[in-house]
Amino acid sequence: MALLLSYFLHLPQLLFSFFIFLFLKGTSGATFTFVNKCDYTVWPGILGKPDIGSTGFELATGSSKSFQAPPGWSGRFWARTDCKFDDSGHGTCATGDCGSGQMLCNGAGATPPATLAEFTLGSSGSQDYYDVSLVDGFNLPMAVEASRGSGSCSSTGCVADLNRRCPSELRVEGGDACNSACGAFGKPEFCCNGDYGSPSTCKPSMYSVMFKSACPKSYSYAYDDATSTFTCTAADYTVTFCPSSPSLKSTGSSPTGIDSSSGSSSVEEGALASTSWLANMATGASTRNHEGGARNSAIFGALSVLVSFLVL
Repeated sequence: MALLLSYFLHLPQLLFSFFIFLFLKGTSGATFTFVNKCDYTVWPGILGKPDIGSTGFELATGSSKSFQAPPGWSGRFWARTDCKFDDSGHGTCATGDCGSGQMLCNGAGATPPATLAEFTLGSSGSQDYYDVSLVDGFNLPMAVEASRGSGSCSSTGCVADLNRRCPSELRVEGGDACNSACGAFGKPEFCCNGDYGSPSTCKPSMYSVMFKSACPKSYSYAYDDATSTFTCTAADYTVTFCPSSPSLKSTGSSPTGIDSSSGSSSVEEGALASTSWLANMATGASTRNHEGGARNSAIFGALSVLVSFLVL
C-alpha cells in the first residue's frame, strides 16, 4: 500500500520529466550517425542548411561519426569513393565528387551518379521527412534507420549493389557507379523536365522500374513519392554505407552489366541481348536489324530485363 501511495505521489513529477524530455527532444533536432560497413574507406559529403559542423570527411572501414543537426535542417548526404587527397585536404574522388577540389564540399553537391540520403527535419514537434534517392544514379548501397522517434519511422534505403546489375548503357567507365536514365541520355521523359515536368506527364521508365524492383523503398525517378518518402517525429538517424555486407570494388565489367560470377540463365541471356536495343529505343537511334517487329522486341526486352533483376 505504501509503495502504491508513493507511486501516485511521484506520478506528477514523472509526467513532468517525461514532457520536458519530449519538449527538449523536439527542439534539439536530430543526431545523424554515419557508419561505414564497406570494405573500403568512403568520404561522406554533406550539403544542407544550416551548417552542421562539416561538409565532408573521411570515414574508414568499420568506423562511425556523428553530427547534430538543428530543428528545421534540410539537406542530403552521400558517399564519395576512390578519393585521393593530399596532406592539405585537396584532391578529387572517382564517384560522388562534389567538385570543390577538397575534402570539404563547401556548399557543393554530388556529381552524379551518386546514391543520396535526403532529410528535412521538423520543428516544434512536426514530422521529419526522409528518403534514399537513385534519381541521380547509384554509386554504393545505403540504408537509413530512425531511432527513438515516434510515428511510422520506417527504415529505407537501397541495399542491393546495383553496380553489379547495371545495364551497359548506364554503366560508368570502370563499373564503380550506375547512371540514371536521365544522366545517361538527358531526355526530358527521363529527366521529368520540359513537356514532362509534372507527375501526370512523367511516368516510370524501363530503367527506373529496374531500379525500383531492386530497391523498392528508394526513389527511382523524380515523381516516385508515394512509396519512397518516409516520416518520423523527434528521431535520430543512422546512415549506413554498404549495410548488408561489404560492397566489393568492381574488378572488371562485362558489357552486359550483370555480375559474371553469378552465372547467367537463359532468361538473363535474353535480357542481356536486348540491352543495346533498349538503349537505341531510349536515345532514339535507329537500328536496321530491328525495324520489323520493334514493338514486340521492346516488350520482350522490358520483361526479360526485369526478370533478370528479380532472379539475381
